[in-house]
Amino acid sequence: MTTAKDLFIIAMDPRPERSVGQGDLSLALAGAELIDLIDAGALTVDEDRIVPGGPSTPRDGLLGEAAALLTRQQPYERIEDWLWRRGRDLSAAYQAALEETGELTRERSGLLSFGSKRVAPADTPARRGAAERWEAREPVLAALASAVGVEGGRPEEETGTDGTGTGEPGFDEPGFDDAVTAVVTAVHDAVMELEAVRQRRTIENSAFANLWRGP
Repeated sequence: MTTAKDLFIIAMDPRPERSVGQGDLSLALAGAELIDLIDAGALTVDEDRIVPGGPSTPRDGLLGEAAALLTRQQPYERIEDWLWRRGRDLSAAYQAALEETGELTRERSGLLSFGSKRVAPADTPARRGAAERWEAREPVLAALASAVGVEGGRPEEETGTDGTGTGEPGFDEPGFDDAVTAVVTAVHDAVMELEAVRQRRTIENSAFANLWRGP
């Protein structure tokens, strides 16, 4: 399983405190793909630019699709721009792919037989592998999960590396090189930007409703 698929499965946890927005998750999935492609040698990062390597054909279909979409002409694409471009509706693509392979199942959410169905991870080796990776608090998975509001990382990850309680990932973790740090930071920034857009729209809609409602 890829980091993106593990992240999707972890984000499917039904507990209310782990409710994850599709937009946030899509951005984090796009970041997870970049990190897996870095590990595979399919790309490197030069400051905030994605520099593609040689031709790469990952065995995973969605990861292969991501590799094929890399911009191979200079100036290379910025990480932030990739997250927004690749991340569009990406959570839906992962859901469809995992349902197709039987990693996700649809379960009825109500007591009545005609109740609506919700998607939940199936009891498969992939789910158990994702759970083991999460329980071990693998740094990359924990950092990406934290970006979309799924908590449970190490204490230093929850309080921030400077002890300020910012919730930033622990970039001093072993294995966090400059490239991975750049990607995780970009994911956090993009999720925060998306939340700012949501808040602005809420304020605008409220003001518009008050205008029509009148004094």
